[in-house]
Amino acid sequence: MPTLTLPIGIVLEKRKAKSPWLDWIWEAAAILPEPADAEPGAPLGRNGEGELLYGGAAILEAHTIETAFYRDNIASGMPQIWVILRSQSGDAMPEIVQVTCDPTEGEGFTETGWDIVNAVPMPEPIIAALMAFIDEHHVETSYIKRKRDRADPEALAFGRQGPERDRLMRELREKEGKV
Repeated sequence: MPTLTLPIGIVLEKRKAKSPWLDWIWEAAAILPEPADAEPGAPLGRNGEGELLYGGAAILEAHTIETAFYRDNIASGMPQIWVILRSQSGDAMPEIVQVTCDPTEGEGFTETGWDIVNAVPMPEPIIAALMAFIDEHHVETSYIKRKRDRADPEALAFGRQGPERDRLMRELREKEGKV
């Protein structure tokens, strides 16, 4: 199965928390179309109250079976990449767990409640590469609703266990004259 693999860079924002329980808030601030020639944690400037740091390099993968999700992401008018971060102990920079351009996968990471999930704008070079991948590999599939099998009431009755089942079996034998 063909896969699009793009090395990218992640820019993180670190700002002072207004909370007695946290000292710092970390968020993904931007995506670089290519990894930077810098060490993770290198300062990149300021953004209002926050400090911008290079978070490190990551690999953005696109798979052929998810092209419909990528297409919908681009068609939204605000294509995004979801960056999943995991907090480290103390004030350490969070770990980059995953990056994805599939909205459903990004949303799935929010369910645990442990990870920091941010959607950031997708840079133009990544949009172009993703569109070319979609054009080459997308196959339109239609939704087919599955029809349920009709339940057989006799089969359901005999699925019971214990005395109820034994009673039903006796009644059936009596009806058939096999007693």
